[in-house]
This record gives sequence, C-alpha cells and structure tokens, in this order.
Amino acid sequence: MSDKPISPLRQRMIDDMTARRVKEKVQKDYVRHVRTFAAFLGRAPDSATSEDLRRFQVHLARQEIGVAAINAAIAALRFFFNVTLERPDLVRPLTTVNQPRRAPVVLSQEEAARLLEAAPGLKYKAALSVAYGAGLRVSEVAALKVSDIPGSSPIGANISGPCIGTCVFFVEARADDGTEPPSGFAGKRRSARA
Repeated sequence: MSDKPISPLRQRMIDDMTARRVKEKVQKDYVRHVRTFAAFLGRAPDSATSEDLRRFQVHLARQEIGVAAINAAIAALRFFFNVTLERPDLVRPLTTVNQPRRAPVVLSQEEAARLLEAAPGLKYKAALSVAYGAGLRVSEVAALKVSDIPGSSPIGANISGPCIGTCVFFVEARADDGTEPPSGFAGKRRSARA
C-alpha cells in the first residue's frame, strides 16, 4: 500500500482483508477510516472501548459529511473490531445511518399531457404512456420486448411496475390479415389487483 513502515496491527488488518479478497481501494479506505478513528482517540485503536466508538459515531454525525461516508467508516470499524481484533462486543452499538428516501415527483395532468404531446411519434407516445401509467423505470421500459406481450389481437401485456403493482394493458393491434381488433379494447387499462 505504501513504502512507510507499517505497524503490526495495521499489517494484520491488511492481511485479514487480503485473505478475504477485499479490493485494494476498499483496503485503503478501511485503513484510512481506522486511522481517523485513532486520531480521534489520541491513542491506538485496539485500546478503544464501546463508549469511544459511540462518541466517534456521534462525532461523525455532527460533521458535515454524507451518509455514505459515515456508513463506510462504520463498516471499516466493524471489520477492524470483528475480524482483526476479534472483539465483536465493542461494535454492537454501532449502527448504520439511513439515507432519507425522496418521494418521486408526480406530474400534473397538464404536465403529463404536454409530455405526451412533445413525443415525436406514436411509438414514443405509447412508450411514455405505458411507462408513466404503470410507474415503470426507464430501464424497465428499455428492457420490454415484443415477446413480453402474450396472445394475439387484442394484445394484453402484463407489466409489473414499482408504483402500482401489475397492470394489464390492452393496446390496439391489427391482425396479420389487416382486420381490426374487436372494439372496446384499444387503450384500455385495468388493474390486475381488482
């Protein structure tokens, strides 16, 4: 990792991580977090108490750092105390910080209509309508295939979305002979939960 002499404790931690095939970047991050903890303590980290770990977590929470950085430090300390020092009793009080989830932005009817009007063609309007109506993610829409649509005319598609569960969409389709599908099926949507 570097050319400076390494303490036996740090070398043991690096060896423990290497034995578990932890990537080098993660190893450097873990060593950095344990070093930060030792600087906070003002002494070697193997002499820490459960109260020291609690104070360090409070210290991290009061700083202007992100949730991911706090959780990375906690993961590093858990590894150090659980694996390297074999003292899991010290890290039991450490808890990860949950990142608050943001509610999705819901378009008004006027905004949704403007979005559909801006679509360059019928294909894009259909894709946007299905995606927004079912609450699908972009990756879910991009992964849709013709084979996902069972049956013939009218075509019924079972699409699972994260927001409203499974919905069945009936879209207008022409048979191979050019005849129209039965009326009443084009563009209808009904919930599969009903």
